[in-house]
Amino acid sequence: MRNIQSPTADINTPAIITSAGTVLEANTARRSWHVQNVGTNAVFVRIGGTASSTVFHYVLSAGTGDSDGLGGSCGDDGSGDVRSGLISIAGTTPKVVVTESGDA
Repeated sequence: MRNIQSPTADINTPAIITSAGTVLEANTARRSWHVQNVGTNAVFVRIGGTASSTVFHYVLSAGTGDSDGLGGSCGDDGSGDVRSGLISIAGTTPKVVVTESGDA
């Protein structure tokens, strides 16, 4: 079973993702996106492709406790060109919260 946040319209409900792989599918209507680590291990984020601990764009630091809000985050707030391709994660037992917004 794939654990992916599907493209949405104007706003979506945040999704908790607990496995490595694609967390956001390609979405040409995407206007913003955000990934935050809510787990206790570092998470590697790649804009496109398959993320790994050696191929990534961001490393999100771990929190000190599960869902404590201290984990790292990355994303694009929509103030410029927003990446419309897929976004993937990797790590040892990753746990992230993912949100995306787009055109209706």
